[in-house]
Formats: sequence, C-alpha cells, structure tokens
Amino acid sequence: MAQIQKYKELVAQRIAEGDPGALAVDLLKAAAVNDGHWYGRWAHVLDRVRELPADTRKLVADALVDQYHSEQAGPIARDHALTLLGIVSRGLSHDLLAAERLKKLDELSRQQSIWWGSQCEDLAEAELAAGRPLAPAVVAVFRRAALEAYGSKSMTELAARLTTPVLNVGEEWADQAIRDATDPGLRALLAHAATATAAKPTAKWDKRAAALIDALGAERVREAVLPWLALVGRPRTLELERHTYGPDVNNAYDPYNANALRGLTWFLALLPAHADTTRALGALVEISLRKVAGLGPRNPKVANAAVNALARIDGEAALAELARLATRVTFKGTLKLLNTGLDARAEAMGLSREEIEELAVPAYGLTEGGRAQYRLGEVTALLEVQGPKAVLSWRNANGKAVKGVPAAVRRDHADELKELKATVKDIDKMLAAQSERLDRQFLARRTWPYAAWRERYLDHPLVGTLARRLLWTVDGTTVGYADGELRTLADVPVTDGGRVELWHPVGHEPAGIVAWRDWLERHAITQPFKQAHREVYLLTDAERATDTYSNRFAAHVLRQHQFHSLAAIRGWRNKLRLAVDDEAPPAVRELPSWGLRAEYWIAGDSGENYEDITESGSFLRLRTDQVRFYPLDAPENSAHCCGGEYRMWLRDGTDPVDPLPLTDIPPLVLSEVLRDVDLFVGVASVGNDPTWQDGGPGGRFREYWTSYGFGDLGASAQTRRSLLERLIPRLAIADRCTVEGRFLQVKGDRHTYRIHLGSGNILRTPNDQYLCIVPKSNPAAPQAGYLPYEGDRMLAVILSKAMMLADDTKITDPTILSQL
Repeated sequence: MAQIQKYKELVAQRIAEGDPGALAVDLLKAAAVNDGHWYGRWAHVLDRVRELPADTRKLVADALVDQYHSEQAGPIARDHALTLLGIVSRGLSHDLLAAERLKKLDELSRQQSIWWGSQCEDLAEAELAAGRPLAPAVVAVFRRAALEAYGSKSMTELAARLTTPVLNVGEEWADQAIRDATDPGLRALLAHAATATAAKPTAKWDKRAAALIDALGAERVREAVLPWLALVGRPRTLELERHTYGPDVNNAYDPYNANALRGLTWFLALLPAHADTTRALGALVEISLRKVAGLGPRNPKVANAAVNALARIDGEAALAELARLATRVTFKGTLKLLNTGLDARAEAMGLSREEIEELAVPAYGLTEGGRAQYRLGEVTALLEVQGPKAVLSWRNANGKAVKGVPAAVRRDHADELKELKATVKDIDKMLAAQSERLDRQFLARRTWPYAAWRERYLDHPLVGTLARRLLWTVDGTTVGYADGELRTLADVPVTDGGRVELWHPVGHEPAGIVAWRDWLERHAITQPFKQAHREVYLLTDAERATDTYSNRFAAHVLRQHQFHSLAAIRGWRNKLRLAVDDEAPPAVRELPSWGLRAEYWIAGDSGENYEDITESGSFLRLRTDQVRFYPLDAPENSAHCCGGEYRMWLRDGTDPVDPLPLTDIPPLVLSEVLRDVDLFVGVASVGNDPTWQDGGPGGRFREYWTSYGFGDLGASAQTRRSLLERLIPRLAIADRCTVEGRFLQVKGDRHTYRIHLGSGNILRTPNDQYLCIVPKSNPAAPQAGYLPYEGDRMLAVILSKAMMLADDTKITDPTILSQL
C-alpha cells in the first residue's frame, strides 16, 4: 500500500511539474517494483497517465522510447517500456517501436496465457491502431487469456474483436478446419461452435445451429465435422512454452478451441442419427479423458459435451456407445453423465438399467456365432470374432483364401472397405467392454429367465461369443456350451430351464472345479476372463483373529497412478493422494446389491525427496493397510493423505458404525473384493518392476522389492503355478522347464534360470544372480498354444521369458547379453 501511494504521489508530482521525462523514469521504477503487474490499486497510477492530454502523452511516449534505447536498460526494463508505451500511446497517431512491439507479441504468442494485470493487451491495441492485423498465434494467446476467470474487461473486449481466424491456430484439427472453411457457411458454423461456453446448449443456441445446418445441409455438416474430430488430440502444430513446475500445456486442449469442440458435438446431436457420428463422439470422449502428466484428463468438458450429444441422439448405435463407454470411462464426472443418460433411456423404455445395457449391444451385422460374409464384386470378405478380437479375411472368386485386401476391393469398393474396417474396430471395443461388464456380474446378484438369457446372451451374435465360453447355472445345474449345445459336465445336452445365473467357484467342491477345468480343456474353450480358474479367497485363521479387518494385502508399496486407474476400472472409488495437508477416504467399492461397502485403507508414501511426488504434487507411491467392510450407509472414514489413523466423519449427531465381522460377509463378496485387491497389488506393486533391483529412490524399498519379487505366492500366482504344471508338458521347451515351488526353472545352454511365478523376476546360476529383462508388448511374440483363459499378462510375460531363456545362445539384445 505504501509503495502504491508513493508512486501515485510521484506521478501526480511529475504531471504537475510538467516533466514527462521524469514521469517516464518513475513509471519504469514503479513497473520494476510491481514486476509489471498493474493490478488492483496499481491500476490507479496508470489511470492518471491515461487522463493526460494527447500532446503530454506524446512527450511521455518519446521519453519511454529514449529509456528503451538507453544503455542502462535491460531486457526486463525494455519489456516494461514497451507495455507502458502501448498504454500512453492509445489514440496517438505515432507508431513508436513497431518492430520491437512485433517481436514482443511474437514472444507472447508462445505462451499459454497472459496475466491480465500485465496490460499486454495495450501492445495488441497499438498494433491494431497502426492498421496491421495481429498474427494468428497472437490472436490465440489473447483469446486464451480472455477465457481466464480473472480476465479483465479490456482483455475480454479485445478478444471479442479478434474474429479472424475463426479458431485458434496450433492444433492440427483446428488448422484443418480453418483451411476447410473457405465459404461463409462453414465459417459461420465454426464461429457459432466457439460460443459453446456452457455445459449444455440453450434453445437459442440450438435454433441458430439448426438454421446453419439447414443452409449447409446435414450431410455436408457431417462430412466436414467428422474429419476434424478425427484429428483431435494429435501433437500441437505450434508448441507453447512449458513452465518448469507446471503440466505440459502442449498435451492439453486449447481452451478456446475446446469450446468450439463442444459446439461441434452439439451440432452433431442435431443431425440425423448416423453410425459414423456415434463413432466420432465415442472416440472424442476417450481422447478427451486421456490422462496428461500433471494435468489429469485432457479436457473433461469436451468429453461431457460428447456424452450429452450421444444422449440426445436416437437409435441403437448411440445407445450402444453410451453403454460401452459406461464400462470403460473412469472419470467420475463423465461417468455420472453416462449413467444419467442410460438411466433416462431405461426409464423412457420402462426397463431396468441392467436390461438397457443388455439390449444396447448391437449385432454389427453378425450372425449367430459371431460371423458375417460380405460380397464385394467377385471377392468375399469374412468377418469373424476370434477370441477377444474381430478378424477380417478375404477369399477370391474361387473361394481360395488370399492374404491382405485384394486390389479390386481397394479400387472398386473403397467405401465398403472403410465401413468394414470401422466395424472391426467397433466390435473390438465392444468385446472388451462386454467382457468387463460380464466380469462384474459376479457381484451383481443377477439372474435371468431362461428365454431372455438365451436371447441376450447365449444366442446374441456378439455377446454370444463371450457367453458361450463361460459357465452358467441353469436351475442349479452347472452347464457350459460345446458342440452347438449347452451341456452338463457329463456332456448331456440342456435345452430348457427356468432361471439362469453366472457360475462362480465359491461354494463348489475343489474336485468339481477341477472337473470343469478339464471339461473346458477337453473342448478347447478359452474363457474371456478367469472363471473356472478364478481365485477363491476364503477366510483365514488370521482374519478370524482380527475379526473385523483383513491384513492379507497390507504393507505393500504400490504405484499410485496405476493403482488409481485399476481401481476405477474395477468399480472402486478412489481419490489421488496429494502431498498436502488434507484428508481423503480409503479406496471404496460400494456393493448396493448386498448393502455393503468395502474399504481398502491406503496412504501416500512420503519419502524425503521431491522425486517421490509428481510435479502436480501427487504421491508417486502408496502404502497399503487393511481391508474392511461396513454397511452401505455407514458414515465415511478418512485419514490424512500422508498417513495416520482412519476415523469416521460423524455429522449431525450421528453415531459411529463399527466395521462388520468378516465372518458376516458372504463368501462370494469377500472373495471378489479380496481378488480385486490382490489384482491391485499384483499389477501396481513396485516389487514386480524388474528395474528396481536397487530398491528405488535411496534404496529404501530394497527389502520390500526382494521380499515381494521372490517371496511367497499369492492366490493369483498359485493359480498360475497350477496352470503351468499342466501347460509346460505340451510346450516345445518342456524338456528344459520344471515348476519348482515359487519358480519356473528353465535350463538354457549358458545358465539355468528361475522365474518367479508372482513377479516374473529372474534369478540365474551361479549364486542366484538377478537377471533384469524388461518385458515388451509384442503381439508377434511366440504363443504358448492353448490357454484356458485370457487376460493374465504376467503369465504371458513368464512364458515369453521362458522361451527366450531356453534358447539363450540366440539372444542378441546387448542389455541382456551383458548380464549373461
């Protein structure tokens, strides 16, 4: 306050003295004091200068030019002089320091935004006053700055006058849209799209959009917009400067263009339903929710707009996309919108939410069994679901299989080929979504009338390819599908029934479970996820002793962001732990069908170095504690993000609620919840990272890494061990492999190796030296032949390592060879 008052008085004194040179010097001194931020009461200092007569301001401007060129002026002082010159020169005809101003504006154009207190808009105003348009990148930065919540009136007014180009340059999709919008109709469409600053369109917005669509034609609008959306998320064409401790703005959406993207989704919602529109909106949701380091999801507002657009589109395709996204999206706000959209559709159709999800799955032109044939000239295209993927193959006029797409199809049936390839991608996405949905049905307590189940599951052209590889219970009898029929364990056909449930191994005798595993193997059925081989987590004596909590998965160190993503995929609600003085609830899975809430207690791992947290302040790792169960409506527990005791938040005089004894938890619920937690530990633990043999930062995880990486096997690893004992004798390397305790032992020509069946870590002779092999994702890697289920990445890693090490004289990787 004292500094501001001092310079207000100095300015008044210089004005009274009629000394423009001294006034220029004092203004530069004031800029040095406030770092060029003329906000709050500092703005009153400039107000006095703006009120000076034009001839006096001209003299002050000349003095600022002199100061700019003085030998004592450094780069910061010159920047201040340029800004002050723009302020005092407003309305004057003189174009002073034009080249220098252009250079400064060019520097500003590489910023994400400009703080309104810097008065940089006066530089742009001076350039416009000189009759020169601003460069597109300069326009972009002032538009972004005007969108800031604390933007000034002058910044907002300037941005409103900057109408060219219609979008901000620097993003590939926007650059292409600008190039394509060569006529007034498309430019008007983009300009209207950029006004989409609210969560949903108003009736007035829709009315204007509908008029623009009528003028252009619905088909032309779709043909213009969809290629633009296909480019969203690609690397920026003009990189912005990144701050040292902030997120990478080059991976985020330009906020001005993000509004335009929202508007474009609203336009698409007004067009007649079309499969390409549905695909584009679904892809936009997923791209917009892709995580960016230090930022989180790229742009949830755009994702939400695309979901709202899908919810406004009638037809099977849009409903199917909503249902698919609901199984894949983990961002809380967008998932809520998806659930709202699906619930609204279910209510409108008089169905339950579960039924709407089942009925929303398209057939994609497939016939029963997941097959379809298309005749393209003399060529036949065969589309067939094979396991988790759709495969497109070709046959010539003679019915002979040919590799690749025939030239005649590329030449004469380009549109049909494009649609076929799009359908393959759609099927792949939907198969993954439906597999995940089915895997969650174990805790849904869902049963079906036999006829409805056959229609929606067993005989459905797409879902049937999954359902026919699972086990079901028909009126209490376990059945599987083989040789065109539902069959019992004795292969007796089952052709009718009353109620159907998804089979779970809990409650079944081990001998019966093994018998069904043999049945699946005999019929060469690979299940879409673990069912017959599903781990069962029964109550232990230690858990009976602790009574209300399980320590089975306590004292682990997990990679926080990987755990967070896995938890969301499995239906758990979690909050990232930040290295701040704040509290957070545990990871929670709500089980409304059972009236229960499961909790996994976690805390941020607070190391002593900044390398233990991200640039945005979140912990890189978590430490784990108890698993507990509470009634669904019990008050929420919370604990400090950095660790400490969990306590229950009690409001309005509510009484605390005790955790439930584990003996009261239904065995299926206990098993499925602990299986989820085992998955979190098995995937996210730092103990299965082969590069952490030194124990991570400061070596403080060495003991944990060793105990986990080579310790006792958990339930999932024990399942893997049992499977390998059956699988190894069939492999080409069977004579070199044996399962011994916790390890798969592989005899190579150079050494003998032991691969841990839990972590995949390797020890080699002599002296059990650690061998670091970082697995790579390689679809072309050798396959092990028949496997009874899909989805166990660690099993694939172990088998690929075994095949490599059994033939270790052919290893060429220098990193591995240096360790041999």
